[in-house]
Amino acid sequence: MSSDKKLKPETLAISAGRPVPVPDGELNTPIALNSTFHAGGPIGYGRYGNETWTALEDAIGALEGGQTLVFASGQAAASAIFNLLPIGAPVVLSDEGYQGIAALLKGYHESGRLDVRFVEATNSEAVLEAAKGAALLWLESPTNPALEHVDLQAIIAGAKKLGVGVAVDNTLATPLTQRPLEFGADIVMHSVTKYFAGHSDVILGSISTNDPALYKRLGDVRKLSGAIPGPFEVWLALRGIRTFPLRFRAAEANAKELAKRLAGHPKVSKVRYPGFGGMISFELTCDAAGTDLVTQSAKIITNTTSLGGIESMWERRRRWATESHKISESLIRFSVGCEDVDDLWDDITASLGKI
Repeated sequence: MSSDKKLKPETLAISAGRPVPVPDGELNTPIALNSTFHAGGPIGYGRYGNETWTALEDAIGALEGGQTLVFASGQAAASAIFNLLPIGAPVVLSDEGYQGIAALLKGYHESGRLDVRFVEATNSEAVLEAAKGAALLWLESPTNPALEHVDLQAIIAGAKKLGVGVAVDNTLATPLTQRPLEFGADIVMHSVTKYFAGHSDVILGSISTNDPALYKRLGDVRKLSGAIPGPFEVWLALRGIRTFPLRFRAAEANAKELAKRLAGHPKVSKVRYPGFGGMISFELTCDAAGTDLVTQSAKIITNTTSLGGIESMWERRRRWATESHKISESLIRFSVGCEDVDDLWDDITASLGKI
């Protein structure tokens, strides 16, 4: 709706994707459990659409400012984007970005499916040089897990002059911080699993775009590949979005305070905090084994590989074989949750005391 543009994201998160108000009508979208539909309507078959999907897509679309499709996972959403590219198409991405996408594209590169160019994403000139002749530029800011800043506005503007398509993974920053479609990006992708859903109980992804032709092509990929979400998971994610801004801001307040405290701890050698959101990365003065001991010793913070939940989570990222070699063996990616900040600090200091 045109009026959505006037509403703040905190309002959109609560109001978007609701049923049309009617007397005694439902306030919340129901869970639509149908694989089969009577002929003659716009859906046709359960793999092509679902009432609950539409509600979540409307909510995410209102937040990101573009038409949205939901997928079975963030990886499924990303795969749909790459599926649009011809064989051998050049793709540029960060050499220290999210390892799931990097591993997927490395496999495509080795098989000849795509020509993948890894680049230091914080170096805008290097990114645009690598983007010459490319079909797609894949960006994220801050980077995951190092939380480095990438100049999205400058790079997207430069990529558009080169005629290169741009996709942005906005999972960490979220539309509360930036809306890449407004910078000129063609696509914004989310792991809906993370901040949008926010309760560590669903796996979903989404793609948003303001290009109607691209939206249709991506929708066709979803139909034909079968990477569709389940209505239960979608309903949970929609429910999670209602409190997304509250959770994000609470985590952000905790993260800002904890980043300051970590920077002053003698066993912490480096802290990266982008100044917004609930993500911190920090490096320790010990080796990998010592870092593992720290992450395993916490009582409140969960040692796990996810992020964006209401609960605090951390892990040593180089424990994954597919993580970038540029990431330090002692780097901990810390997804700060909404617990009491002093309880979290006590847990951190006790854990650091193990080394």
